[in-house]
Amino acid sequence: MDVLNITKYWEDLNVLQINREVPRAYYIPFANVEAAQTGKRGRSPYYQTLNGSWKFQYHRSVRDVQEGFYEEAADVSAWDSLIVPSCWQVNGYDQLHYTNIKYPFPCDPPYVPSNNPAGLYVREFNVSDRWEAKDKYIVFEGVNSCFYLWVNGQFAGYSQGSRVPAEFNISALIRNGKNRIAVMVLKWCDGTYLEDQDLWRYSGIFRDVYLLAREPVHIRDVFNKQEFSADYRKADLLTELETSGHCEVSVELKDAEENVVSRGQAVVDGKGVIKLEITDPVLWNAEKPYLYRLYVQSGVEVLQFRVGFRKVDIQDGVFQINGKAVKLKGVNRHDSHPELGQTIPINHMIKDLKLMKKHNINTIRTSHYPSDSRFMDLCDEYGFYVIDEADLECHGMGDAGSWEDGPVHKLSQDPVWKPSFVDRAIRMVERDKNHPSIVMWSLGNESGYGANHIAMAEWIRSRDASIPIHYEGAAPHYKGDPSVACLDLESRMYASPKEIEAYAQDENNKKPLFLCEYSHAMGNGPGDLKDYWDVIYQYPKLIGGCVWEWSDHGIKSETLNGLPYFAYGGDFGDTPNDGNFCIDGLISPDRKPHTGLLELKKVIAPIRIEAHDLRIGEIKITNLYDFIDLSHVGIHWKVEQDGMTVQQGQIDLPEAAPQAVQIVTLPYKLPETSIGRYVLTFSCWLKEEMPWAEAGHEITFEQLDLPVTRVKDQQDVVSSAPLQAHQAGNLLTIEGFDFCHVFDMYDGTLQKISKHGVDMIQAPAQFTIWRAPTDNDKTVKEAWLEEGFDRTGMKIYGCEWTQTGKSSIEIKSSFSLGADSRFVIVRGEALWTVNGAGEIALQLHVKVAEELKTFLPRFGLQLTMPEGMEEVEYLGFGPHESYIDKRQSVKRGKYLLTVDEMFENYIMPQENGSRYGTEWAIVSNEQGMGLKLSAQEAFSFNAAHYTPADLTEADHNYKLVRRKETIVHLDYRMSGVGSASCGPELLEPYRLDEKEFKFELSLLPICKEDE
Repeated sequence: MDVLNITKYWEDLNVLQINREVPRAYYIPFANVEAAQTGKRGRSPYYQTLNGSWKFQYHRSVRDVQEGFYEEAADVSAWDSLIVPSCWQVNGYDQLHYTNIKYPFPCDPPYVPSNNPAGLYVREFNVSDRWEAKDKYIVFEGVNSCFYLWVNGQFAGYSQGSRVPAEFNISALIRNGKNRIAVMVLKWCDGTYLEDQDLWRYSGIFRDVYLLAREPVHIRDVFNKQEFSADYRKADLLTELETSGHCEVSVELKDAEENVVSRGQAVVDGKGVIKLEITDPVLWNAEKPYLYRLYVQSGVEVLQFRVGFRKVDIQDGVFQINGKAVKLKGVNRHDSHPELGQTIPINHMIKDLKLMKKHNINTIRTSHYPSDSRFMDLCDEYGFYVIDEADLECHGMGDAGSWEDGPVHKLSQDPVWKPSFVDRAIRMVERDKNHPSIVMWSLGNESGYGANHIAMAEWIRSRDASIPIHYEGAAPHYKGDPSVACLDLESRMYASPKEIEAYAQDENNKKPLFLCEYSHAMGNGPGDLKDYWDVIYQYPKLIGGCVWEWSDHGIKSETLNGLPYFAYGGDFGDTPNDGNFCIDGLISPDRKPHTGLLELKKVIAPIRIEAHDLRIGEIKITNLYDFIDLSHVGIHWKVEQDGMTVQQGQIDLPEAAPQAVQIVTLPYKLPETSIGRYVLTFSCWLKEEMPWAEAGHEITFEQLDLPVTRVKDQQDVVSSAPLQAHQAGNLLTIEGFDFCHVFDMYDGTLQKISKHGVDMIQAPAQFTIWRAPTDNDKTVKEAWLEEGFDRTGMKIYGCEWTQTGKSSIEIKSSFSLGADSRFVIVRGEALWTVNGAGEIALQLHVKVAEELKTFLPRFGLQLTMPEGMEEVEYLGFGPHESYIDKRQSVKRGKYLLTVDEMFENYIMPQENGSRYGTEWAIVSNEQGMGLKLSAQEAFSFNAAHYTPADLTEADHNYKLVRRKETIVHLDYRMSGVGSASCGPELLEPYRLDEKEFKFELSLLPICKEDE
């Protein structure tokens, strides 16, 4: 065979399509109302799926494709079989490749490499003779990046633009009975320069393919517009119709119970409008997503559209839904599946949406392209506000070199690229224009800003002026085109809480501010959510934002030894790559929530509970829902004394209207004094099952400290049992009635703690300042490494001991921590006191070097406890990890866990599992023999089977080797985690940057069962 002879459309900016139908709204024609009501495409006799097994042949270069593969007689029996839809990279073809900004080839727009990989697809299928008199269309919902189509050996069309549909009328080429279609998909085209999103670079027919049979004269497009009276008591539904000829059209609007609300009809020849008037419409919003059904009928075809009556507008800088100010509590969501790549099954979509609803998320930004059409249907149904984003990102232009006018703006300012830009806006809007969930059109992401974006906005406004237009790339710091009148909002990425507050306070800023990306959720984070929302709630112009991002994008993989893990950039030899920057979500690739998602759930919860007058049981409950009351919520309360429930009850709040405040009095009784802390805990839960959660699901919780004066436990007296001490060489041995401790006077630290002959530590105790850097420590880590925090050693300047009575021994030492080639980092004085009960009290006075250029990751004591010390009991916050800036989602209580349960298994190992605000902890064997750890002030506590060095050195979690020993950290303080992997630096209040501090703690060997 000869080399394929084909016109090279893929590098021709003047050709975006050949024979592709004009874009239209998404719908499936049905034969009757009953079938249309189901919404199931397979119930339509006019629909035929082409999903399934196709013959497939992969070529590393399009130049290797042979002429005639698309012919009817071509023998493809020896080709591979490939399921469509799918991404060919996850099926063993080509290179799995993750890159964020950089183009994976030389930047030479509109040209792509000559060795352009190609995938050839062939499918045979039958067409029923019942379609004889109908026009036949083929629809490709998504093909990356461009494709050529042949039907029965004849060229049928070409299309590019990966994540919006391409439809072709193939009536003249198709016949009854057996047919063959052939498709050639190219990995790259000139459109690839506009598809440089932060993701794995997938190729192929990755969304559904199907046939539609239509009447020769039929309804081609439907646009359901709405108009409202000022009080929303009346609504007009204006159904704009476009037909392929003379059609008699009838419409019928039914409510959610299938009662007819209104009917209308018209004769349409080309274009027409049918107006329905609705009195007292039930309005759609994300909290109560009420949907009507509109049935549009012409001849034997019935189209169904779900209608949500809602109005989006901006008044005085405030973003409103149905006339009410709304806060957008969102996430950015890519199409991402750990095994299928960008091919997303509908149940996977539903799983994502249910998880989001369970975690109080009400907004989705479709980063950075339109999602599957069915996903939009689901957002209408489950109730989400959607920022629908055009499939447009040319971030790599800014990284490719240097042009005088700024490379990132090069394509957006070049008129040659204008049709490509505008085409992506048109196809997005036309497909999705009937979805009530869509509350913003977005012009794409990180593509500079210029005349081409303005042209996109102008076209959108001419077609649909009812929805605001968003684009972050026009923010002032990008220094693009200053003309932003076409945009309805200001948008920022990763602006700090201080910066957005300054925007809100500036009266010259008239537009609402939307954080399209903030609180980067990579690894152990984000740690600044509450700081953002404290500010967002305070100012009407701040309308909320979308956390980056929803899910980690790891690829399910196995090591050569069969160990499962999630792979990231570079794991497949892909270059250039951005490593684990795709592991940056609130959930793992297999949809397990990270603790960051639990933190978000709490911070954006729709119910706020605060103290009013706790002495008489009065609390203040604020309903933060915008549209619904709290009648669906049950509230359980309980009074706990150090984790033990002593009183409890329930409250109903049927009168708590949206945004209203109620004062409620609880019937608890409190003592005046107690040896323990009294805490009032609330749990707010669903009374009834919802489509997204079971009855009893906890929406949020709150804890309040009750006004009970704490007194000292009289049983907590120092033992007067005698001690014996003797020094042999450097070792000081201290013996009591049932314990023996050894202190190394040369190294200035405890070498042995034992009780009843059971050793409690296996290695000398040591002071430490290092933690395994989190992803959010990415920037500050360099300063930490420069100062040598990861390689400190302890210098003892002096160490001496005295017996201060028959039952007390004191050991005083002065020390420093420093690293080779660097000045000393900290200096300290330590006083160790052992009493007759075997308790070891430590008093520290620490001074940090004034000239230090950065803050400390942590400061505390590290203990290595022997094998078998697996049980952890503590009084503090749990049950999961917490940090000074990531602790809203934990409850104060008494917890019993294993060491393994303390561990958070991040794909990229890093600092994890710490418990902020611990009052005491016991680490023991299952028989209860171990150490009780406590301090004068609450401390940060951690127990793990890995050292900070273990976590630092491993770049994948499967490389961690679990130690038998238990590594315990008692920290005076741990710096916060923040979100600086792609956000502002850690806020000052959360840094351990004190230059001098004191820390007191206690180590007591115990048998728990005897306590």
